[in-house]
Amino acid sequence: MPVPKRRTSRARRDQRAAGKKAVILNYALCPTCGAPVSGHHVCKECGHYKGVKVLRTKTDRLYARNKERQTVQAQKQPQADVAPEAESAAK
Repeated sequence: MPVPKRRTSRARRDQRAAGKKAVILNYALCPTCGAPVSGHHVCKECGHYKGVKVLRTKTDRLYARNKERQTVQAQKQPQADVAPEAESAAK
């Protein structure tokens, strides 16, 4: 097994540990929704970057899916309601 030939100096030892410090990340507030966002990153809550919508978020997809369901239901309901009215008008 290899053994070091010389003792490690204090400077070399301390330089090894110099990169182990904790880094505090700076956050800014999203101008659109007010959520904390890292600098130069897209907001994960609303999907905006510099005031422009660049991402579809989960809430956007759920909202679109709900709208599609409502339009499908709206198309089905009038057909069921129109038929009885047409029959009563014909009598």
